[in-house]
Amino acid sequence: MDLGIKGKRAIVCASSKGLGRGVAEKLAEAGVDLTLNARTEATLRATANEIADKYGVKVQIVAEDVTTETGRNALLKAEPQPDILVNNAGGPPAGNWSEWGEEEWLKAINNNMLTPILLMNAILPGMIERRWGRVLNITSGSVKSPISSLGLSNAARNGLTGFVAGTSRQVAKHGVIINNILPGSHDTDRTKGFLERTAQAKGISIEAARAEAYAENPAGRYGTAEEFGAAAAFLCSQYSGFIVGQNLLLDGGAYNSTQG
Repeated sequence: MDLGIKGKRAIVCASSKGLGRGVAEKLAEAGVDLTLNARTEATLRATANEIADKYGVKVQIVAEDVTTETGRNALLKAEPQPDILVNNAGGPPAGNWSEWGEEEWLKAINNNMLTPILLMNAILPGMIERRWGRVLNITSGSVKSPISSLGLSNAARNGLTGFVAGTSRQVAKHGVIINNILPGSHDTDRTKGFLERTAQAKGISIEAARAEAYAENPAGRYGTAEEFGAAAAFLCSQYSGFIVGQNLLLDGGAYNSTQG
């Protein structure tokens, strides 16, 4: 399927591996030139080279922490007029409400709410002027179904969701489409870390911990970065123009609800 975005330019944050890389790969497959961002230059450069070689698109990298003003400025200097922006950042650590003070809250809000908002604020005027744009925020399934130990993430990502709900409806008439995509458990390094900690806590093997996790999901498995990337690429395509301010949940049916 031709997504109609060949030759477009995209910024993809946190894209050296995991779900961010999955999105970058599928955008590249659709013919999109990429600006990839992550903090670790060696991993990021290797990913960029592999994608460029495989798909024949232009790929540049910005090895900066995008949650800082310096990082955002460097990213926007490298690609000041993206047609597509994919916001992505790792979530704050798990814990209990009693453990979080002002410092922890400010960091979570900055990383998972303010950073994507500030990037949107920077690129939306250009998209509006050009009468076309796509913004996709990778948030979390916990936006719909809160996880008690991830209170920092629940709160910060819901703040971003609220911003998108209003802003997406203001800019849609200009051909600028903003949506959120909400991953459940996917087979990434982050999830492997969770499995290792679960196995250690229960005194079982990682394979047994994985089997337990699979059994809890209606799909009987974790999602893949490839299928996540394909869904994300569609939301960045020419066909998503009537999908406005939505929260697409990719969790294998783990969130049990009649209305999604």
